[in-house]
Amino acid sequence: MKSRLGFVPVVATLGFIFLYVPIISLIVFSFNESKLVTVWSRFSTKWYAELLNDEQILDAAWISFKIGAISATAALVFGTIAALALQRFGRFRGKTLLTGMISAPLVMPEVITGLSLLLLFVAMESLFGWPAGRGLTTIIIAHTTFCMAFVAVVVQSRLADMDSDQEEAAMDLGAKPARVFWDITLPTIAPALVSGWLLAFTLSLDDLVIASFVSGPGATTLPMLIFSKVRLGVSPEINALATIMILIVVVGVVLAAWIMASSKAKSSTTY
Repeated sequence: MKSRLGFVPVVATLGFIFLYVPIISLIVFSFNESKLVTVWSRFSTKWYAELLNDEQILDAAWISFKIGAISATAALVFGTIAALALQRFGRFRGKTLLTGMISAPLVMPEVITGLSLLLLFVAMESLFGWPAGRGLTTIIIAHTTFCMAFVAVVVQSRLADMDSDQEEAAMDLGAKPARVFWDITLPTIAPALVSGWLLAFTLSLDDLVIASFVSGPGATTLPMLIFSKVRLGVSPEINALATIMILIVVVGVVLAAWIMASSKAKSSTTY
């Protein structure tokens, strides 16, 4: 038993080293003055300065953040509606089909999703003339499609854990369903909404495969640009860009954790 207890921390430590040492190495070498990403010369921030002057990367970053914000917001709306339908409306005709359709993007290979969406957009353009070509619109639609599945799962799990006594009491007192939703349900599931939005934004910002299928000229996202540059060799400028992206993700995770902790503390104080 003691040997097993000692084996678990060793394996966990090796796993964390395997995961985080490359990330730490990337961050450290982003401050390296040398162009060689594996040879340290001296501390410098010149690659961050060059990154801020690279219009190609800045344009790709702006496109990715814009697509991520719009896609995450749309996915939040549709995912929340789907979660409410599955959790609050009991059994209805087509519920099993809706559950399967929401769960499918979670397990579907991205290559299949990207190819199917590309064929869909081509067929829609030939039949209706919209969307005209591939670009920002098709990427936003594609990202919204698969991100809303993740939002629906997050929000549905929060609704399942939510105590419905307050909602029932409010309706017994004459409150309409819309008023109950805005005054009781929405504040209660707000941490899940924030977590779902951040998750959708991160997935959209990180996506490469699906965006490669449905993008077009003038719609090069940041992962697509990074992938094209890395194929020619990793540069310290890419290390600096990756460090900034890591910082953004860490801030988002900390913010989401703080919001959820504050919500739980408020709920425990109320009850």
